[in-house]
Amino acid sequence: MTRADPKQVRRFAPLNPRKGKKGSLGAPQLKGIVFDVDGTLCEPQNYMFGEMRKAVNIPQTIDILDHIYSLPTSEQETAMNKIRAVEGEAMLKQTPQAGLVELMGYLESRGLQKGICTRNFDTPVNHLLTTFLPTSKFHPIVTREFRPPKPDPAGILHIASRWGLKDGGNSLIMVGDSVDDMTAGFRAGAATVLLVNEVNAHLATHEHTDLCVKRLDDLIKILDDGFVGAIEQGEEEPDTKSQAEAALA
Repeated sequence: MTRADPKQVRRFAPLNPRKGKKGSLGAPQLKGIVFDVDGTLCEPQNYMFGEMRKAVNIPQTIDILDHIYSLPTSEQETAMNKIRAVEGEAMLKQTPQAGLVELMGYLESRGLQKGICTRNFDTPVNHLLTTFLPTSKFHPIVTREFRPPKPDPAGILHIASRWGLKDGGNSLIMVGDSVDDMTAGFRAGAATVLLVNEVNAHLATHEHTDLCVKRLDDLIKILDDGFVGAIEQGEEEPDTKSQAEAALA
């Protein structure tokens, strides 16, 4: 369910019912947030991808999962186990993103649904949640076993369906750090938030990115006051490059 208008301004009413931001009247209610995992809930472990490609002997230009699913069925599980081994070692070094606990506490205080859509397999995801967010509830949790993976919007649309939403992802926000996250969210109809860093700052100007934040808890004030996408930050054309530079400052 791609957005009908690619330049549609994404807006949601304030989560704080006592706040009335100018222009928020008539804005739709935010129904939930979907999060990526690596690079979003925890700090990026980008070195993993090089190790994974080395393990299955493919160059950087080839998508890891696409390669594995292209193999004969009899070879897929062996290849998958090789990249699981890399992830299994990396998960022991997971570091939570700045503002993770604060944001989740805020969302729970507002009664907002939280889901996960990731290309990771379930063990590192469960390790992160039990280690850093033992009392937080995420449901559904869409991991690598769900196909097709991001950038296909199917995982986000599955979450929306499980939440009983009838408008696809239009009532959701997708928070991530990669082009796959931004594109999957956009194609599902969701608003998108890029957790920007020095590596992915170029995605601030991507047509599928609505907003950039440097820390997860930066979203607290944004959501409390009412989410407004970059297109309506005061100019007809969003200056997301300056937005990313400000977030990284």
